[in-house]
Amino acid sequence: MDPALPADAMRLFGTKTKKDTVNTALREAVQRLKRAEALERLVNMAEAGEFDEAIAAYEARKTAQRGQA
Repeated sequence: MDPALPADAMRLFGTKTKKDTVNTALREAVQRLKRAEALERLVNMAEAGEFDEAIAAYEARKTAQRGQA
């Protein structure tokens, strides 16, 4: 392991021990990957047109509200 990495990570994460630093780094990595997976699922849903009906309904409501103002 690069000896500079733990010190840099401890400074950036604000952790005091190597154990806390490793746990924090792993938690951050897992959360980032889960967000990337969720984003990929949303992109796939959008490409499949799964939001088209909801977008059309939103646009219709918005248009109707403008007509009432």
